[in-house]
Amino acid sequence: MIIAAKSERIRAAHVEPLNALVDTWRGQAPEQLVPWFDPDDGGVDARVLILMESPAPSTVRAGGTGFCSEDNPDRSNELLSRLRAAAGVPRSACLKWNVVPWAVLDAAGHPTSPSAGDLRAAAVCLDELLVVASRIEVVITLGRPAMLGFMNQTSRSRQPLRRVVAAPHPSQRNAGARAESIARIENAFASVAAFLRKSAHDDR
Repeated sequence: MIIAAKSERIRAAHVEPLNALVDTWRGQAPEQLVPWFDPDDGGVDARVLILMESPAPSTVRAGGTGFCSEDNPDRSNELLSRLRAAAGVPRSACLKWNVVPWAVLDAAGHPTSPSAGDLRAAAVCLDELLVVASRIEVVITLGRPAMLGFMNQTSRSRQPLRRVVAAPHPSQRNAGARAESIARIENAFASVAAFLRKSAHDDR
């Protein structure tokens, strides 16, 4: 991942409004570590929101990539990128983000899943994101917190309804469930690919 090249493009037109949100969120809570939106995604032109749980601490701490990106060097993002590409979902159609945009840590400073309180605290950020990324038509939620956070947002706001496909988080550690988890993520991306193809055909 060439961080410098991405950093030079955080104000590119298609991501500038989104990274302006990051500036705002950082200013409102300087103690919260929020990464940048990736300029290699579709930005405000994206039609698919890939919504995960929260950034890995390694992403946002000093020396990390600083981006919410499928290019981040970890197994979850490597798997996610591979499955998306294999399904034929263009990266330019996607926007990757987290339902809680800052790292969630337990009392000992270790990463943990977002709680109901974390989801409530982050709800306004998701609202603001969906106003700016107004072309989003489909949301893939990866992991239970992402699903709960998005569905809560849907019922509390008056934004347009969007199609939602729920699948497990790609970091599933339960070996017995891993094959099923991967299959469900594959199916989610296949469904999205079919939707995008049909939509493109209907627009002709």
